[in-house]
Amino acid sequence: MTQAVSDAAISLTASAAARVAAIAERQGKPAILRLSVEGGGCSGFQYRFGLADVPEADDIAVETDGVRLVVDPMSLDLVRGARVDFVESLGGSAFRVDNPVAASGCGCGTSFSV
Repeated sequence: MTQAVSDAAISLTASAAARVAAIAERQGKPAILRLSVEGGGCSGFQYRFGLADVPEADDIAVETDGVRLVVDPMSLDLVRGARVDFVESLGGSAFRVDNPVAASGCGCGTSFSV
């Protein structure tokens, strides 16, 4: 059973939710974005995003505008309080994690250290 969490644990912006919904519709998948943290990257940890077909039993989930963001409990410890956003700029567009747990990050925006 997926656990719902308060907005303070992790959040998904409306911009990110809209982008996930568009990608999911184009790929014929449910609008479920999985965020996980893996070892590696230039700063020690890196974010991984992907569409999920179904949440795992122990996932933590939040919902914004009908789109669910799911995070496994181990990754949640490294992103607690974070906000997942989708940004578009002259340099391109990407999902971005504003992570208060991260002590530092790198220029690519997908790697961090604690």
